[in-house]
Amino acid sequence: MHLLDTDTLTHLWAGNERVAQRLQMVADPDVATTVVTKAEVLRGRIDFLLKAATGPEVVRAQQLFTRTEDAFAQILVIAFDSGAAEHFERLRATKGLAKVGRADLLIASIALAQRAIIVTRNLRHFRQIPGVTSINWVD
Repeated sequence: MHLLDTDTLTHLWAGNERVAQRLQMVADPDVATTVVTKAEVLRGRIDFLLKAATGPEVVRAQQLFTRTEDAFAQILVIAFDSGAAEHFERLRATKGLAKVGRADLLIASIALAQRAIIVTRNLRHFRQIPGVTSINWVD
């Protein structure tokens, strides 16, 4: 399984040709994202909607939110389950991972539980996490 991180999913939805080509070339039939990525993206859309200053901006923000919901309906979203929770507790206790953000640790925990590859531009953080495989389709 390949799990698309927030940055890669954003590039895919923005029409990044390189990401689209890599997606088509991958032999793995299971390409998904995580509930953490979904939460990060939707949080950004909600913030944009709530902070829109004018009526037309609110309309644009609402349209973007709706398109994003529709896009998430087209991709498998992997939940944070008890297996991921076990990995998360172990990672939190691992010295040297303090600089890795909580969201990245949650995503890594899901990847470890699913034996999945994380597709991300953020290789620096994910490569610090023992057992995690990460690749970059953007650059």
